[in-house]
Amino acid sequence: MSRTLKEVVDEIYEQIKREEIPYLSIKARNRKNLQINNNTGVWNIGNSCIKRSAMKLNGARSILRTLYTIEFILNMSREEKTSTLRELYYISEQWKNGKFSMQDESNKLVEDLEILTDKMRENLRIRPEENGASVIGDLTITEVNRKGNKKKINCKDDVGDGGYALPYNVESEKINFISTNAKFILAIECGGMFDRLTENRFDEKYGAVLVHLKGQPARSTRRFIKRCSEEMNLPVVVFTDGDPWSFRIFASVAYGAIKTSHISDYLATPSAEFMGVTASDIINYNLPTDKLKGEDVNALKAELTDPRFNTEFWKNEIELMLNINKKAEQQSLAKYGLEFVSDHYLPEKLSQMSVL
Repeated sequence: MSRTLKEVVDEIYEQIKREEIPYLSIKARNRKNLQINNNTGVWNIGNSCIKRSAMKLNGARSILRTLYTIEFILNMSREEKTSTLRELYYISEQWKNGKFSMQDESNKLVEDLEILTDKMRENLRIRPEENGASVIGDLTITEVNRKGNKKKINCKDDVGDGGYALPYNVESEKINFISTNAKFILAIECGGMFDRLTENRFDEKYGAVLVHLKGQPARSTRRFIKRCSEEMNLPVVVFTDGDPWSFRIFASVAYGAIKTSHISDYLATPSAEFMGVTASDIINYNLPTDKLKGEDVNALKAELTDPRFNTEFWKNEIELMLNINKKAEQQSLAKYGLEFVSDHYLPEKLSQMSVL
């Protein structure tokens, strides 16, 4: 059940007033408490909860930090300010026994507040340090600038070679989609491949909106893809390296991740399709490869029991990768020339998927 920040404080206050040991009950963020929602197709957090009680020192410190953080957020709201996750960590130096010993603790507490309030951290005026995606393609948007004015931007004609850089907030109060002549969104894991497709003008030739994921995509990137797909009625295709970690990048875009399972409905695009380098591609295109490391093998075996990969396609490709003991990067396709990926590999695969 979602609560406002004030209600969280009031709940703790009432417990103390009744001379009870204060506690907070928060939904657990672990694999056992995750499930695929059959209606939405995304990975949602379940109803299993953990209890943080002041009966133990660690629990008492967690509640103290929670109260300090809520006060900090409410003060920012009154002053119309925002803070980065890193700044929040350093601000806690003023909190005596409530200060965080490492940033991972403050990051997780902000995630707790998201779960308790059913709001994203951006709504709580907390923003990340990481940059969002770069976008290139025939997509016209409006963005509210620093002066509060709406500025119209075409992500092909009004940007440089680096494309349009997403802000941390991509909600409707900041960004709105106006028009597009594009046919699909191509989300690309690696910067080198994004630059190659941009240089080869793949977006213009095939009607694509190119989105650079920058490895594991930021939340703003996943939210932008979801909004753009739904509001502009564009299919999403995810193009990654051929390794287990890249498979998980796709899964986070399509179905959500453990860390953000409480907001998968906001971030995930379950209609997204995978078009990354596969084990079959390694064989069929005779690609340059690297040998799987121990952690790669363990990750692939874990994916065989991951509900996000519970299809015949994924089972076959993961088992094949384990059998050949090889992985490959997107840019290994450059073996056949700088135009091969944009003129042959992608168009052929996209045609097979009925995207082109």
